[in-house]
Amino acid sequence: MEGLKQFVETQILDPSAFFGAIFYAVVFATAAWAFGRLLKSIVTRAMERDHHGLVDRTAAPFVVQLLRVLLYVIALLLYVHLVPGLRGIGTALLAGAGVASIVLGLAAQNTLGNLIAGMTLLLYRPFQVGDRVQVTAPTGLETGVVQVITLGYTILRTENNRRIVVPNSAMANQVTVNLTSVDP
Repeated sequence: MEGLKQFVETQILDPSAFFGAIFYAVVFATAAWAFGRLLKSIVTRAMERDHHGLVDRTAAPFVVQLLRVLLYVIALLLYVHLVPGLRGIGTALLAGAGVASIVLGLAAQNTLGNLIAGMTLLLYRPFQVGDRVQVTAPTGLETGVVQVITLGYTILRTENNRRIVVPNSAMANQVTVNLTSVDP
């Protein structure tokens, strides 16, 4: 029994040991996943119970996705800081973050453009979830109801139950006719 206790203390709970590093990786990943699920669950319940329009149905799913990504990034940073063997890598990664951000920015221009455009759509609100909009698609003029605005895409549902997935950058850069909104 004493040998098992010593093994747990020296190998499993020690982040500098191989099994300890794996153990803490699982702990941090599980914690980030659990907090992300909890956050999504709280917001979903709040949206279901909200009958007075206090919860923004357009921004809430977008913000939840963004916060879940941030949770994983924070968990990764904490993990790298905890494991001594990875601290040097973490410092090197921070030092190379400037170069890496330029390379990643160039490689992910469309993805980052969709993310920024999604934030712009939430800020300026030309339409909201539930609004009926008219957009130009490769198939021509399409009319649909906004189902959700995610980090990268706006999803519309047409009258004949087709699903149109439009990149947020396209939604922000084209003329979108909001058929629901009425100017007072």
